Amino acid sequence: MKTWHPLAKSTAGELLTRAKDNTAESELFFRRALVALFVVFLGFLGVASRLVYLQILNHERFTTLSENNRIRVQPLPPTRGFIFDRNGVLLADNLASYHLEITREQVSDLDETLAAIRQRIELSDVDIDRYRKLARRAPPYTGVPLRFRLTDEEIARLAVDLYRLPGVEIKADLTRRYPLGPLAVHVIGYVGRIDENELRRLDPGQYGGSTHIGKTGVERSYEDLLRGRTGWQQVETNADGRPLRVLSRTPPVPGQHIYLSIDVRLQAVAEKTLTGYNGAIVAIDPRNGEVLAMASQPTYDPNPFVNGIDFASYRVLNTSKDRPLLNRALRGIYPPGSTIKPLMALAGLEYGQVNRYSGVFCPGFYRLPGSSHKFRDWRRGGHGSVSMDRSIAQSCDVYFYNLAYNLGIDRVHEFLDLFQLGRQTGIDLSGEKSALLPSSEWKRRVHKRPWFAGDTVSAGIGQGYFLATPLQLAHATAIISQHGTAFKPRVLLATKDPGTQIKTPEAPRPLPPVTLKNPRFWDMVITGMIHVIEGGTAHSIGNGAKYRIAGKTGTAQVFTVGQNERYNAKRLARHLLDHALFVAFAPADDPRIAVAVIAENGGGGSKTAAPMARKVMDAYLLNKYDQPSAGEAQNNSQDAQDGSE
Repeated sequence: MKTWHPLAKSTAGELLTRAKDNTAESELFFRRALVALFVVFLGFLGVASRLVYLQILNHERFTTLSENNRIRVQPLPPTRGFIFDRNGVLLADNLASYHLEITREQVSDLDETLAAIRQRIELSDVDIDRYRKLARRAPPYTGVPLRFRLTDEEIARLAVDLYRLPGVEIKADLTRRYPLGPLAVHVIGYVGRIDENELRRLDPGQYGGSTHIGKTGVERSYEDLLRGRTGWQQVETNADGRPLRVLSRTPPVPGQHIYLSIDVRLQAVAEKTLTGYNGAIVAIDPRNGEVLAMASQPTYDPNPFVNGIDFASYRVLNTSKDRPLLNRALRGIYPPGSTIKPLMALAGLEYGQVNRYSGVFCPGFYRLPGSSHKFRDWRRGGHGSVSMDRSIAQSCDVYFYNLAYNLGIDRVHEFLDLFQLGRQTGIDLSGEKSALLPSSEWKRRVHKRPWFAGDTVSAGIGQGYFLATPLQLAHATAIISQHGTAFKPRVLLATKDPGTQIKTPEAPRPLPPVTLKNPRFWDMVITGMIHVIEGGTAHSIGNGAKYRIAGKTGTAQVFTVGQNERYNAKRLARHLLDHALFVAFAPADDPRIAVAVIAENGGGGSKTAAPMARKVMDAYLLNKYDQPSAGEAQNNSQDAQDGSE
């Protein structure tokens, strides 16, 4: 039996055709395989080239980028140093608090995130505007504060939804606090948030992670000491930017604690004594230049400024006619009035124009040669015959009109400049004004007019163009008390390292002394200042004193009284009354405190300013810190009548 096969019926031609087809398919497959192999080769070559580019040619760059994606360098802001008074009373410290911050790099839609936060806590347009300004200048991977001083309720509202708000974090921090509130605010100052202008000039390396900076007072002047040094840490993060672990850490260096020369008890007495008046009291230790008290009224609470005072409250402070933000001790400029008469007497002695016995007859007015204009004395009937000593004690204007005219303005300027009137004393606080010690050259330069003899006469009693600050008057008085030995006023007493607890005192800063031809001139003038208290214009403040006081009253006119008019305080509005001034040092034979007082629109210096100075000196020298207010002191004073010195 024969077996059947499918090819049995195929012809030879068909077999040949089939063989050709198989060969063609093989060739086609081979060609396709070659093409595929070539494509694979090209792909491999591309991958290899890219690997060479990434791993060899740009290895260092891409390694750095990779590390930056994985590792964040975070600044660690230092703890700000504390501020104490000379006795260790705390004036400024740091309070633990919480703030809200946003890291831009981790936020997909900032507007949406801000809207979500607003639904949970109060967020003002000011907060948002400030955040945007700060965020524009901060690296995108760093957190920028949005809201400070979160309450416990606000923290709770945010905490439950933080997982829905990528890039939003609640951070613990320290907020500056001033436990005594307004007391000594013009000396201590305050810190505030770093603004856009400050961001442009500050070194990011020094202020990395910091949100606040000293704005005024000691906080500003000693910013470098108080701030400390920023630390840094490397943190490994996940793909979402969340920190996983700290790789390395350079801790921050906390700021120095500083001790001020201010005695806060004396400061409180000075501020309370000024109650009812705008003005200033400056007390200095003349032996070394330490500022014991620097009161300026009115005051304000610095605490709202730390994290941003609201606009309405700031406008009230900034537009108030009483100008509470002004440090009158440093920046208030006033005619010094008769408080400069001891210096004028020294100038007369030094230039040989007078001696201690030189006499002048005072009829109650003074006329320049060839002029009918009367420069009036404060006492309507005059003082009669006066010597230099009596002219200081009774504050005779006519004596000093005549002395100034004989000296001439340029010699007056030359001598008073030695006491740093009309220029900065160099105190270690920013913002001090120079005020004005006039001269003929100054008037030609500024007013394009010549100097007149009448200008000299007015300057001789501290009026006219003459202007001074309370600090300058206290400083000049301190120099007199030390017979010419001078020190720069300062408020920094010592620094203390918070780590080692080592306290380093600040050395006094001596100035070139004022040297006179005859050292006895100092005693002659100081004797006249003692007689101001013992029988002179301020005799009432000497009653019952347990130490001798050397002082000088002064009254500065607010407006000019016409030739045919008389000053009548009872008919004037409060803001038109004369400014009351007084300078003094005590004890007169061993000075430990020099004081200058200015009470704006306080009337006569003997009636208002002198009792204030006595309260301050009693507090310091006799440890009497329970003083009555200025109003009580004024009511108890039975000094001179309206228009007196």
